[in-house]
Amino acid sequence: MFYSLTGTVLDYSPAYVAVDCNGIAFMCNTSEATARSCSVIGEKVTLYTYLNVKEDAMDLYGFYDKSELDCFKLLITISGVGPKYALAVLSVLTPDNVALSIAAGDYKSLTKANGVGTKLAQRIVNELKDKMSSVHVENVTEVSKIMNNTSSAEAVAALTSLGYSQSDASLAVSQIDPSLEVEEIIKQALKNMSK
Repeated sequence: MFYSLTGTVLDYSPAYVAVDCNGIAFMCNTSEATARSCSVIGEKVTLYTYLNVKEDAMDLYGFYDKSELDCFKLLITISGVGPKYALAVLSVLTPDNVALSIAAGDYKSLTKANGVGTKLAQRIVNELKDKMSSVHVENVTEVSKIMNNTSSAEAVAALTSLGYSQSDASLAVSQIDPSLEVEEIIKQALKNMSK
């Protein structure tokens, strides 16, 4: 129904932003990332919106970036992931990091979100693995390719055993020639991640 709102920031908190649009103020529930981007009262902003209509309420969600809105819409398609959990995920991870985590099968990074447990994080990864192409992320294709390469997959496993997250390890390994020996891939990945 609403595509976006453009107006001045009237009020904000980590959970919402109030936007005054020519005398009518709209309260948009939002992620902490969007709230930080709209933290100057009186500043003109545009929020991309999603209207959630329920039996007893109509809630408006607003996002500073269209990719964040797209990611939010994908997350709420998962059974058990409502707007509250989707905002929690987007408050700790950018849309690009959500996509990388899903492409790498790194459900643990999703559990950093308030209220998202292991089972729900695994469901998000499993159900969105094929759908993440609709969210623009440069490195998702590369990360997906390395998961099918034996040497690269072994290098990722070694890096995660050293304490790196699976998505960070996958991203680092995706930038290295997969025809190299596993040890060389690990060395180069460690060198790249230390920069």
